[in-house]
Amino acid sequence: MAKRHVTLPEAAQEPIDDAIADIDRRLSSATDPAEVVRELLVDLFGDRAAYERSRAGESLSPMSRVRLQSYDPRNVLTETEHWAEQDRSVIRESKCLLYLWRGFDCSPLSNNLAFALPFRQLLATHLFAEAGEGLRLFGGIKIQGGHNIEMGDNVVVHNDVLLDDRGELVIGDRVSIADRSHLHTHSHDTVDRSDVTSYRTVLEDDVRLGYDTMIDAGCRIGRNSMVGASSIVRGDVPAHHIAVGSPAKTVKIKPGWEPVTEHPGPLSDNREERRLHRELPEEFAEFDEFGRNLSPPGEVNRA
Repeated sequence: MAKRHVTLPEAAQEPIDDAIADIDRRLSSATDPAEVVRELLVDLFGDRAAYERSRAGESLSPMSRVRLQSYDPRNVLTETEHWAEQDRSVIRESKCLLYLWRGFDCSPLSNNLAFALPFRQLLATHLFAEAGEGLRLFGGIKIQGGHNIEMGDNVVVHNDVLLDDRGELVIGDRVSIADRSHLHTHSHDTVDRSDVTSYRTVLEDDVRLGYDTMIDAGCRIGRNSMVGASSIVRGDVPAHHIAVGSPAKTVKIKPGWEPVTEHPGPLSDNREERRLHRELPEEFAEFDEFGRNLSPPGEVNRA
């Protein structure tokens, strides 16, 4: 379906451009990112008056104090911080930017695409390991860390997509990811859920993922290929193929590309080639959130 190019009146577009440029300047400065994020979230949620009263030492209700403290990412905990194999110095900065991303998605301003799309493009430039130009990143995208994502030019990621980058997630140019898709880069052992393996998951140039698709950790989706809606991919999709099903297999080659690719069929599982070997810190406070007994009958307790 063809799309129409639309623009805002100049009087509405000018303050948006000014705001984006100001945010970029502040995020690029030597100021602590947490300080920048706190100030931006205060203004995004129209809480400046209460924030200034708090800074002046005025008495506030306990809930108001918690609300105002939570604009500062240093006062919150996120899931990423629990991952022992991640570099804590990198996580500290990415946490601030990711917290701003998630906070923005909860604000009324996120509904204005004229602001939301360039704002997320800007955040991606500061957050991702690599971020191309012309990104169109819509609402509700869940990013696990951000600093392990490489994304090419003119990528479209629609609403409510999971971009898991506990491992490494590489997305090429001109990729389209439909709503509610899940892209994974880590998996858990079937017995010990705390035993995590990280992978490099790759979507090559011109890939298209249909609605509600799931890409398993370590898969490679070949150039110019397509994955049908609600498919679960547990192997490598060859270039120019169309894959569907659960588990997915290729059922067709895009017309015109038959001479340059292989025959349709089951997907090859090459995930082991993309396993990431990450070392854990020598000392860290480990805990099992489930408190389980992992021993089969007759074996010594492995809890």
